Amino acid sequence: MNRWKASGIHLSISALIALVVVTSMLALWYPRPFFTAMGGNELVMIMVAVDVILGPFITLIVFTKGKRLDLIRFDLTVIGIVQLAALVYGISVVAAARPLYLVYTIDRFDIVAASIIPDEDRDKAPLALRSVPWARPPLVAAKTPKDPDEQFRIIQSALKGRDLQAFPQYYVPYAEMAKDALSKARKVEDLRASGDRAEIVDKALKSIGKTAAETRFLPLKGRNKDYSVLLDATTGEVLGYAEVNPWIEVPSSSPTRSAKPPRA
Repeated sequence: MNRWKASGIHLSISALIALVVVTSMLALWYPRPFFTAMGGNELVMIMVAVDVILGPFITLIVFTKGKRLDLIRFDLTVIGIVQLAALVYGISVVAAARPLYLVYTIDRFDIVAASIIPDEDRDKAPLALRSVPWARPPLVAAKTPKDPDEQFRIIQSALKGRDLQAFPQYYVPYAEMAKDALSKARKVEDLRASGDRAEIVDKALKSIGKTAAETRFLPLKGRNKDYSVLLDATTGEVLGYAEVNPWIEVPSSSPTRSAKPPRA
């Protein structure tokens, strides 16, 4: 067997393993729209590049003609161990960056990554919301504390990058805040009228079986990309997502305020 054939076989095996791992991670940790919103493509590309390309490339180098079989086996074993370690490390990085909660906070939705909330703080969430599945992140709401000292502490924390949505002790079931979310939501017609995105919005509406008049929207803030969350115009229930920028200017005829982000 020559080095090119050995490297090709190694590449095929590595690609198959990476495909299974990546597909499983996307299905469990990054269902739509979280993969794009959280920049998961960057993490996956790095992991695949290291695991799929590096291993076969090293095999191409070490698999020389005339080399003793026991040395080749030793080299391939070392390469396999390095690849496995890289794969485990890559999975741990992707797991740490996975969306842990989808949180309604004040006037928008935020995706909170697992790395944002310390392990000890997760136990401060209400008992019903403490157990977080490894699949789709649960939908919750963050309620502003009434204590002025706590409010000030959160403001100070927000200046360092950790805002209200990252404090599980203030989480409540989203149903408790659905009406509040609905009161802050905008008309979907405003979203359709802003720029060349009516087709994208209409496609999203069709996927949830609703019309623009039956829905409202709020911004979804992601690490890499922002989405529009579609809500039921009567109940405030989250129905789906539209892959369009939610930070739009208010049409002159609209009585509602601007949807520009008021906070970091």
